[in-house]
Amino acid sequence: MLPPPGWPLLWLGLLLSSSAVLESAAQVNSATDALNVLLIIVDDLRPSLGCYGDKLVKSPNIDQLASHSLLFQNAFAQQAVCAPSRVSFLTGRRPDTTRLYDFGSYWRVHAGNFSTLPQHFKENGYVTMSVGKVFHPGISSNHSDDSPYSWSLPPYHPSSEKYENTKTCRGQDGELHANLICPVDMADVPEGTLPDKQSTEEAICLLEKMKTSASPFFLAVGYHKPHIPFRYPKEFQKLYPLENITLAPDPEVPDSLPAVAYNPWMDIRQREDVQALNISVPYGPIPVDFQRKIRQSYFASVSYLDTQVGHLLSALDDLQLANNTIIAFTSDHGWALGEHGEWAKYSNFDVTTRVPLMFYVPGRTTSFPEAGKMLFPYLDPFDSASQSMEPGMQTTDLVELVSLFPTLASLAGLPILPPCPVPSFHVELCREGENLLKHFGSHDLEEDPELRGNPRELVAYSQYPRPADTPQWNSDNPSLKDIKVMGYSIRTIDYRYTVWVGFDPHEFLANFSDIHAGELYFVDSDPLQDHNIYNYSQHGEIPPSLMP
Repeated sequence: MLPPPGWPLLWLGLLLSSSAVLESAAQVNSATDALNVLLIIVDDLRPSLGCYGDKLVKSPNIDQLASHSLLFQNAFAQQAVCAPSRVSFLTGRRPDTTRLYDFGSYWRVHAGNFSTLPQHFKENGYVTMSVGKVFHPGISSNHSDDSPYSWSLPPYHPSSEKYENTKTCRGQDGELHANLICPVDMADVPEGTLPDKQSTEEAICLLEKMKTSASPFFLAVGYHKPHIPFRYPKEFQKLYPLENITLAPDPEVPDSLPAVAYNPWMDIRQREDVQALNISVPYGPIPVDFQRKIRQSYFASVSYLDTQVGHLLSALDDLQLANNTIIAFTSDHGWALGEHGEWAKYSNFDVTTRVPLMFYVPGRTTSFPEAGKMLFPYLDPFDSASQSMEPGMQTTDLVELVSLFPTLASLAGLPILPPCPVPSFHVELCREGENLLKHFGSHDLEEDPELRGNPRELVAYSQYPRPADTPQWNSDNPSLKDIKVMGYSIRTIDYRYTVWVGFDPHEFLANFSDIHAGELYFVDSDPLQDHNIYNYSQHGEIPPSLMP
């Protein structure tokens, strides 16, 4: 049951009126020295943004944030599905440590009583607040968004969330449907609003309250779009005329792709407008005109999301909080838009594991603005004068989302997290990801080899479970008890290598002597990862055309 609108603000009033709480916070952190943190987490957002070089997508507000940030060009999630990824980067542990590969367990009971990113800030004097989808709701966060451990007050969820998967999409027949593609007239939707708009409004209210607080704050804001259904204000469709929408550069299922690696996108098939297409299972394909409509609506959803981020950052600036607030922006995983004949997430390819990741640190990633100047004025994506902005600082080094926890803690001056021992189920606070603090030096990251280290030594790990060697109804989201195969993937600067091995869900053990299939892609010669040379490599017969 969702709390009533404004519930967190009632608690926040009580919290800020408690002198004992404020005294305790002041003892741990000096209000004049501690930096606030605004963590923005987006659902299903691949790096289809202007700041990542996408020439079609209009994302001026996120691009503006990037222009004042350190942007990581090659950041990867540890599992391309919501709950496991969020628990991973919010605890700083990999899925094999949280033992969460599906949506069916709570890590504190199932694996270990691991501290979380917001909990670490809370225990160091911060007021911690959650708005929207931060942890995945349900048993994976104990039906409470990990309260009270992680949050100082009850997490806020928009009241209009409950309509996301109901029949609110008006079809050509004039009736309401539960469709994949769902541009809406705001006057027609239940409550006259959408979840992300409500989350932005609530987050701004919390910022207004915290402006006068003696305590630093940690505010996490989780946005739903571009998660399906593509339910967004219909005017955003005008930004992307269908005649300008191209197909994925590699829309066919590669001949060399092992069946176990394929994601049959069953959640998309369940939408009424997709069902009406009578697409064959499991390999499709979706008709070309509908592929363009899906891509159009994904990009429109991204631009709608961008406006919400813009309003939030503009409010932060208006409240004169931008000069003492760290901003981190990321996504839980990417999303395939027809690449390899796949849609959605649920795989180990770059297109589903690579995510946007950027950090704005006042006075560190950009200069403090002149008096009266704003860093984050709202930019309208419909304004043709809005130009794409280049990132302020950037690095091409490979990094992992599991590094978010130790990096944010270090940037805020909190106690440094030690590396986790192996195993670490008994250790409440440690990190399995690298601390990325070294990237925030004053040196040019692209030119200083001492600072960067050897890029060929950098590795990003991802994994994905399957219930069988061939696609079936639960291949995308198998329950723990049904997992029979685990695909472990290693991404380096040169290649992506994936091995699919037998997996025992009762013992949480992978059997690397039981190899079901393998994938090997050279990034330089095959950037889209369409030519699997694993079998060639086993026999030393790699075609010269596919060599790096």
